[in-house]
Amino acid sequence: MSAPPLSKKPRTSTPAKNDDDGIPVPEMTTVDYVNLTSHTDAFGVDPIPVSWGHPDPLVRGPIICTVRHSSQRNAIGAHSGSYCIYTGLAVAAGKLNPDYVPNLKLTRPVFQIGPHKSWSDPKKVASIDPFGHLTTDAYGAYLNKGFDIRPTIAITKAHIDLPETREAVKDGRLIPDGKILMPNGQSIVSKAAIEPVWYLPEIARRFGCTETMLRQSIFRMTNGMYPELITRPDIKIFLPPIGGLTIYIWGDPDTIPDEDIELTCRVHDECNGSDVFGSDICTCRPYLTHAIEECIKTAQRGGCGIVIYFRKEGRSLGEVTKYLVYNTRKRQEGGDSAENYFNCTEQVAGVQDTRFQALMPDPLHFLGVTKIHNFISMSDMKYNAIVSTGIEIVNRVEIPKELVPEDAQVEITAKVFHGYNAGKAYQGIDEKELKKTVGREYAY
Repeated sequence: MSAPPLSKKPRTSTPAKNDDDGIPVPEMTTVDYVNLTSHTDAFGVDPIPVSWGHPDPLVRGPIICTVRHSSQRNAIGAHSGSYCIYTGLAVAAGKLNPDYVPNLKLTRPVFQIGPHKSWSDPKKVASIDPFGHLTTDAYGAYLNKGFDIRPTIAITKAHIDLPETREAVKDGRLIPDGKILMPNGQSIVSKAAIEPVWYLPEIARRFGCTETMLRQSIFRMTNGMYPELITRPDIKIFLPPIGGLTIYIWGDPDTIPDEDIELTCRVHDECNGSDVFGSDICTCRPYLTHAIEECIKTAQRGGCGIVIYFRKEGRSLGEVTKYLVYNTRKRQEGGDSAENYFNCTEQVAGVQDTRFQALMPDPLHFLGVTKIHNFISMSDMKYNAIVSTGIEIVNRVEIPKELVPEDAQVEITAKVFHGYNAGKAYQGIDEKELKKTVGREYAY
């Protein structure tokens, strides 16, 4: 049986506008009425145009992905990534009014980022909204008219208190200066939290597929959670239900675009077990804290240090999958061997890694980075992804050998043998070393 014909309306080239400011009149959606906008030509569907890559935020247009303007919404998905489900729970529990609009009066960034030339190049910025922190400034006229537009970037400052930094002060590796590093071991940072905002045509290009294939693949692998990926090809923006990222900056953020000023950087992927709880099966926390120490030193020399922290737990396979891999590694015949390190992940997940670094350089371009003097990473995948977008990397810094935990020898040996940039500290890791490196056994 064929579907009934859709109720259509004549399409206009531009939405209805006020004569005075050219800003469309917001159409409000009420909670007791569900207006289906799942097809391009359905009656009442008139999304606010988006010209991704235009340097003028007003011409580019705001990203509207809230529930109050269903007919004018120009993005698929919802704000807050996977946390949007908790928003639904709050409404269901009667704790949140679905018509509530946040008061953004005092939320403006506490320091300035951009604009940078890279913001208007989709090949450099396509997975975050470069104007996502400028909602109240760039789109104040929309807010004043009644549009519910949410920031996707928040910028603030903080003190970071790490036991490793206090230890570095105690041991004399770090010297407090009262500006970057306090006598109590706390460091002063500027930071930005960023939600992903994808421009689908460019995301597809980076992954070497058509936009149609990208939409169909996401639709299929989310069990049809986002039908508009299929039915609304006119909407090119997608807010995916994944974790975002946080940028931590030591030193003056204004110096970041200056290639003559030293810049130290680590791009770090979340590892809750190590980063938070200190699990010694991997090098994640020690490499992260070493990078922070180097960022502090760089800032004290007049440069700037950056750590970009992605929410990509377990190589973006998730923590459950990661723990299943741990069990497989420990239980396999011959024990937890470096020789089978990558094979175990593929055996459980079907793939070794789903982080896919094609989107990773975007926050660097958001910051205006064009040259990294010290890249605190051994990953060739990250290095290649960054330099392929035009950013120069001068020095690559491996994790000091003495910081590698005992049970992480399996990881570091496997990674170096398979091509991670090792430096002098890890010379001599050959097939013989790969075969003999084994981790501790579980006491089952």
